[in-house]
Amino acid sequence: MESWSPQVLIQKSQEAKTLAFCPYSNFRVGAAVLTSDGNVFTGCSVENACYSLAMCAERTAICKAVSEGYTAFKAIAIASDLEDRFISPCGACRQVMREFGLQWDVYLSKTDGGQKN
Repeated sequence: MESWSPQVLIQKSQEAKTLAFCPYSNFRVGAAVLTSDGNVFTGCSVENACYSLAMCAERTAICKAVSEGYTAFKAIAIASDLEDRFISPCGACRQVMREFGLQWDVYLSKTDGGQKN
């Protein structure tokens, strides 16, 4: 467990973005979730030729955490390649986040590290 700040969480989401599998859209997304006890799990978007089978970065990170026994979360950071605007979780990701509580801090970032929460 390492110390975290919104900037550290955003940096981890930007690093996760580099691992995205997006041969169809070329739209990379990364996410980093912070558990209630301070652990961070990252995830990237994973596309599929069948669009509905794709996994968003947010759900990938959450599933990684849950598969390791973590179900209480504090925050999530999301990064993409968009330079002029922020992206936010899609409806499916919001539903998964809601499954694990209402008290999430959500940090959105641009490629230059600019953030919004």
